Amino acid sequence: MNQTCIRAYADQVLINECKKSLRKAEASFSRLGNVLSLAGNDVRLKMLYLLEEENELCVCDLADILEMTIPAVSQHLRKLKDGNLLQTRRAGQTIYYSLKEEHLEIIKPLFAHITTNRKKQKA
Repeated sequence: MNQTCIRAYADQVLINECKKSLRKAEASFSRLGNVLSLAGNDVRLKMLYLLEEENELCVCDLADILEMTIPAVSQHLRKLKDGNLLQTRRAGQTIYYSLKEEHLEIIKPLFAHITTNRKKQKA
């Protein structure tokens, strides 16, 4: 495979504008990269989906739904919380997890096709 570029000239205006655009969006790329990195695990992706659908769930609910042990679910929730994707609410001894509002704009589109398919199946 030939690795040589065959363009006649470099469009420096285009290159500089693209670089400028990337610099302006650096914080957004960082945030999106963090979300996608954490969502790259099937279990955490399912947890994010469930929390987006149900608004909040406790560890026991997630363990029952995912058919996992509470310690295993807790480890995944810790990673999502450490990644700043989740917030918690305590009611007595129960801790409820929910998505942080600032990440909904990133997370909702990830599940758009799943939600659509699920709604079609119900009809």
